[in-house]
Amino acid sequence: MPIHYLYLVLAILAETIGTSALQASQQFSRLGPSLLVIVAYGFSFFMLGLTLKYMPVGLVYAIWAGLGIVLIAFIGLVMFGQRLDLPAIIGIGLILAGVLVIHLFSASSGH
Repeated sequence: MPIHYLYLVLAILAETIGTSALQASQQFSRLGPSLLVIVAYGFSFFMLGLTLKYMPVGLVYAIWAGLGIVLIAFIGLVMFGQRLDLPAIIGIGLILAGVLVIHLFSASSGH
């Protein structure tokens, strides 16, 4: 795996941890999760910055946001019991399909 994909995967994982902690912080009223939000988002943006040395910002952001949405929807279901209706599931499937099209077919993605 090229190093920029490792950076991007780490950015996505950190972003999903930060977003999960954001839910757990209860509007920043709990110190531990609130600090985790700041650290995780900071690390995520640092990794995004490293990724941008190798890939265009539009593609990096599309992949980061798209996969982040998919993972957060799954985490919301498993950790917080947040269920999605059929239109939401279809929409998330389309987002995932878009990320796959970028990765598999785009010459701009730097792979």
